[in-house]
Amino acid sequence: MSIFRYELVFTDVTGATQDVVVVERTLYKGSGGHPIYTDPTGIIRAEISDRGEVRVMPSGGHQDPAHAVRARALPEGDAEDPAGIDPSASSA
Repeated sequence: MSIFRYELVFTDVTGATQDVVVVERTLYKGSGGHPIYTDPTGIIRAEISDRGEVRVMPSGGHQDPAHAVRARALPEGDAEDPAGIDPSASSA
């Protein structure tokens, strides 16, 4: 089962939370073959594996991708699957 939305929790070296950003799944996959998620601005982009491993990708010049990032799955709610898969459809 794919997750459509995550909260990315960015922390500093002490482990204190610095920022939380909500990202949604796109149609794209990263170099590891996992879906790419992005925030509404397109500035934050991350490849997130089915095990919750996060690889933040730079979206512009002079960015230093964060290394201490956790992904927390969010409930589906009204989120639409960009791949066109209906999560409520049952397979027969």
